[in-house]
Order: sequence, then structure tokens, then C-alpha cells
Amino acid sequence: MKGGGVGGGGGGGGKRRWKVLVIGVLVLVILSMLVPLAFLLGLHNSFHSPGIVTVQPSSPFERSRINATKHSQRDLSNRVDQVLQKINPVLPKKIDINVVPRDMNRTSISDSKNRGLPVSPAVVANPSHVNKTKTEVSHKGVQGETVNADETQRTCQVKYGSYCLWREENKEPMKDAKVKHMKDLLFVARAYYPSIAKMPSQSKLTRDMKQNIQEFERILIVSSADADLPPQVDKKFEKMEAVIAKAKSFPVDCNNVDKKLRQILDLTEDEATFHMKQSVFLYQLAVHTMPKSLHCLSMRLTVEYFKSGSVDVEDNEKFSDPSLLHFVIISDNILASSVVINSTVLHARESKNFVFHVLTNEQNYFAMKQWFIRNPCKQAAIQVLNIEKLELDNSDVKLSLPAEFRVSFLSGDNLTSQGKRTHYLSLFSQSHYLLPKIFHKLKKVVILDHDVVVQRDLSPLWELDMEGKVNGAVKECSVRLGQLKSLKGESFDANACLWMSGLNVIDLARWRELGVSETYQKFYKQQMSGGGESREAIALQASLLTFQDKVYALDDKWALSGLGYDYYINTQTIKNAATLHYNGNMKPWLELGIPQYKTYWRKHLNREDRFLSDCNVNP
Repeated sequence: MKGGGVGGGGGGGGKRRWKVLVIGVLVLVILSMLVPLAFLLGLHNSFHSPGIVTVQPSSPFERSRINATKHSQRDLSNRVDQVLQKINPVLPKKIDINVVPRDMNRTSISDSKNRGLPVSPAVVANPSHVNKTKTEVSHKGVQGETVNADETQRTCQVKYGSYCLWREENKEPMKDAKVKHMKDLLFVARAYYPSIAKMPSQSKLTRDMKQNIQEFERILIVSSADADLPPQVDKKFEKMEAVIAKAKSFPVDCNNVDKKLRQILDLTEDEATFHMKQSVFLYQLAVHTMPKSLHCLSMRLTVEYFKSGSVDVEDNEKFSDPSLLHFVIISDNILASSVVINSTVLHARESKNFVFHVLTNEQNYFAMKQWFIRNPCKQAAIQVLNIEKLELDNSDVKLSLPAEFRVSFLSGDNLTSQGKRTHYLSLFSQSHYLLPKIFHKLKKVVILDHDVVVQRDLSPLWELDMEGKVNGAVKECSVRLGQLKSLKGESFDANACLWMSGLNVIDLARWRELGVSETYQKFYKQQMSGGGESREAIALQASLLTFQDKVYALDDKWALSGLGYDYYINTQTIKNAATLHYNGNMKPWLELGIPQYKTYWRKHLNREDRFLSDCNVNP
């Protein structure tokens, strides 16, 4: 019985081992059938092949993002094809034509807002009714790249305004070109490596590529600038370029190249977008921040005013005499106000008849007074007023400078040859509507913005017959009321040109008669009650509607605008203009100012004052 038991147990163990072997053989047979099928179906692309460098980021600059962004298959293929042409792999070449329709009426581009910074309000302009949709046909190559670059520049202007113009004019040579070139070579090598690694006959090339890739990664981990690169880096460039050139001579696996190029595109686009937004922020910061030197000047003059016990002998009779020629300047900038007054007096036939009223805030009031005590202007009278201390109906009055609005064109045939799609319009602020009360004894004044330079005698402006109009201004007919999307809800002439502040002849008597200030407040409150729009946009609408049919068009030679954003103004046109208006972001007292226009402003600056050198004021 025992022997039979043992023998039976041995037979059962043999059967179990036999079943295991049979199952193992069946599994191997099934796998041998499935694996070739998987390769035929292309499923192997989802796995890493043995011996191939991983596509996961192995250096810091590539760790930000690896997964491709979800694009449509068609767009992604086009983008990949463009990059493939630059790398020039052994792939079938395609010759096709891009048709680029530009029906910008269907495009809606909103202005980006920078948090924490006061930016110029943006107004999107509709295309004029005379404009037609254009269709541009361009072959791939130099011409196609030019068209794409031009469209990119125009789109940039719509989004970021004068920053794009400033960027184009202030391009600098590429820094750390070697480091960038190393990254490009590394991306290309990684794109070709998986295909080369699958070729058994190219084991030496595979090892060389892997070695070069690893060396480049080690260098880029510790080197972020050309100065950090090791001295023998040029030889490494030669080795890598030779390896890539050899790899290009073999047919490549399109799927691996496509995968790597998607990574290149995503990483490059993300980096470019980041640097663009960073640059725009810094540009806006420089535009809207008072330079340290000007802040120093204001503080030093304020201290000097109280230390010296300055006595300002004001001629009150002149300040309220309606027979004299009165100018009003609203400003918190000492140098800008000084340049306006100096340039006006310099070109005046009889400066003794000129009276200047400078409205400023409490912070700059004493500094402004001290400056004009130290720097009088011939026989002209200068009155500095603190608008926050004036006895007006409104108890809480704050200084508000002329408001500037950026108008962006989405399309149009009326663009200049430089593709200018950006205009800056300057209009009256809340402070302007207080002038009839502040100067209740005067009948007519000329308002000059503080970013204006005068080149002719302005006395003839008082002899104009304004035909019952309130505001004499130069009109900006490149922008019309009907083109402003933000202007809605009221009846207006869609073909009417917009008017500009900068140089304005104001009939105060007619202003009071028509109740212009009250009309403005009525429009402003109506728009505010609707909600949904910014105060700046509401002020724009209220100003344009208030002065509808009340503007007398001055000859264009009285004022030339655009010196704060337009790089292409003709020199002769500048010389012929009576006044130059630096509307836009690039003011002449800022480092960002357009260099060729700064000379017209600088020559009216009193450089002999010691406070300018003490505060290192050098516009």
C-alpha cells in the first residue's frame, strides 16, 4: 500500500510538470504571433526600445514641459513640416502654396491687461466701410516668411500697442548664441537617435550619438551663458554636427522625429510667450513709473522752497485779465511744464501778453512754484495752482492728466506702408471740465498738454473766428467715431473725425452758455449706471459725445501728433508744424523716448539749474 501510494504521487507530479510545460509553450507561441502583429500595427511607438535614450527630460531646460499641447492634427502637421524643412531630413519633399485669408472682421482680439499697472486704455477699432478683405498668396520661402513676420508684428501691435514698435526699433544682437545653438543641436540629435539605434549595422554611430548627447546635457546643466562654457566646447560642436550630418544620411523614423519636434515647438512657444509677457510688463512699468531723477528733483525743490522762504510775487491782475493771452497746462511733471512754457515764450512776438496757469497736485505744488521762481520766463506771468485746494463745488477734487487711449485697428487698407495699426488719442480728463469755474473771469484760453513743444507764435489763435464752436482742435481723421467698438448706445455721426487734445482753443464763454461741463457729467453718469465698462472707456465715450458738433477744426499745421509712438514722421513735416505733440507711451523725458525726436524737446530745457545735475537729470 505504501509503495502504491508513493508511485501514485510520483505520477501525479509528472503530469503537473507536463501541463506547465504545455502552457508555457502555448504562451510563447501566442507571444510570437502577437509581437510581430504589434510592430506591424505601429504599437511599438508607445514603448521605449532597449538601448534608446529616453524621451523624458534629462536636463533642467527641458523639464518644464514634455507632453505636446493638444493641437488639431492638421495644424500640428503643418508646423512640424516647417521645422522639418529647416532640419532637412531625408523625407519626401513637398511644394505647396499657402493661401492666407485676412478677413479681420471675423477676428476678435482683446487687449491684454497687466495686473498692478495703470495701462493706457485700449479701444478696438472696426475696419472702415471702404476697406475690403485681402487675400494674400505666398510661396513657402523668403516671401512667405516676410508675410508671416509682418502679420505677427501687426497682431502684436493690436495686443500690446507701442511696445511692439519700440521692440522692433531696439533689437539687440542675440546673447549666448552658443548655448542656444547647443540646445538646438541637442534637440536634433535626440530626434534622430531612436531611429539610428534601431539599425544593427550602425552600432558605432549609435554609441557616438549617445555619448555626444550626454556630454551636451552635462555642459548645459552647469552652463546658462556663453561665458560658462568650457574652453574645448568648439570641438564638441564639431563632433555633434558631424554625428548629426551622418545620421541625416539615413532614412529616419518619422514618428520619433515628429515626437521630438513637437516637444521643440511646445518648449519654444512657451519660452517665447513668457519672455514676451515679461518684456511687455517691464515696458509698461518703465512707461508709467516716474524716473528716479525727476522724483529727486521734485523733492529737492520742495525742501528748497521751505528752507529759502521763497516769496512768490504774483501779479493777480494779469491772472484774471481777459484781454491777455492765457494758457492752461495741467501737469505733475516739472520739466515737462517748463519745456512747454519755455518753447511758447521763445517763439512769441510779445511774451509780456502771455499768462500761463499751471494746474498741479498738492505733492508737486511747492516744487513747481520753486522751479518757476528760480527760472522765470522773460516777461510772461506764471501762476501755479494746487487743484486740490481750490474752492470748487466738488470737495474731493484730484488732478487728472489728459487721458490717452490706444486705438488698435484689426484690419484696413488705409494702413501706412509701415503697417501702422496703432494710434494714441489724447482727450480731456475730469480736470478739464473744471476750467470754466476755476477761470470764471476769463473768456478764452488755450490748453496745452505737458507733452507738447511749441515751434511757432501762438498769438493768432486768439484771432480765430470759431463760428460758435466751443473747442478748437486738430482732428484725427485716421480714426472715425463709427470705428470705435466701445462707442454705442447713443446717436452720433459715424463718419465724424475724432479730435485731439494737445493744443486746444477753448471759448469759455460759449462753454458756460452751452453747459458743456453739465452735459459731460450727464453722459458720464448715464454710462456709469449701465456698468460693465471701465471708467476710462466711459470717460472716452462721454467726452466724444459731449463735444459732438462743438469742435472747430484747426489746420493740421497747428499741431503734429504721434511723436510718442510713430518712428516714421517726416523731418520736414516736423519742422513745418506749429506744435509737436508727444502723445503715446514714449515720452521725451523717458529713456524709452524716440531718440530722433528728443532733440526738439531737449533744446528748451534749462540745463544750467544745479538741481538738474544734483539729481542726475539727463533726459
